[in-house]
Amino acid sequence: MNNNPLIEVDAQALKIEVDLVYARADNLAGKQIYQDPRCLLHPDAHACLRKACQLAHQAGLSLRILDAYRPPYAQYLLWAALPNAEYVRDPALGSHHSRGVAVDLTLIDANGKALDMGTGFDDMREKSHQFYVDLPPQVQQNRLILLGIMLASGFTYIDSEWWHYELPDAQQYPLIDDPSVAPAP
Repeated sequence: MNNNPLIEVDAQALKIEVDLVYARADNLAGKQIYQDPRCLLHPDAHACLRKACQLAHQAGLSLRILDAYRPPYAQYLLWAALPNAEYVRDPALGSHHSRGVAVDLTLIDANGKALDMGTGFDDMREKSHQFYVDLPPQVQQNRLILLGIMLASGFTYIDSEWWHYELPDAQQYPLIDDPSVAPAP
């Protein structure tokens, strides 16, 4: 019996981009972490993501997903690369990504160009904090648009990463260790 509640995000159906950063070597850990490039989420998070896609499209924008479900082995690799609880959740506590209820993403325009958010993904500095004040007004506006879309869709945010959104009470969801999502060789 399969107790795995994860479902795959269909980028084409949602009219979004999926670019899982940890399926490549140019990431925080400096090596490919995911062998399997499927974008997976818990059904509750997937329902909220569908709503977020609709709201982004209403604004003439779209979403680019950078990370979603993260197997526990991947959380250990990221923690080994950056053992800083402000930016990477201690794997002993269980990442909300490993529960399938967190998503890292940004906004893209009609040409597929990412909106300027002031920093790149996984830029682990104070400048990446959600409400960092010393950024140009256009960057602030872009972050606030993303924040509004995600909050209106049922997600909540964390203070330290403008790209990270998760379901409220994420810790109530069980950790999922999907054996079909194997580590990169």
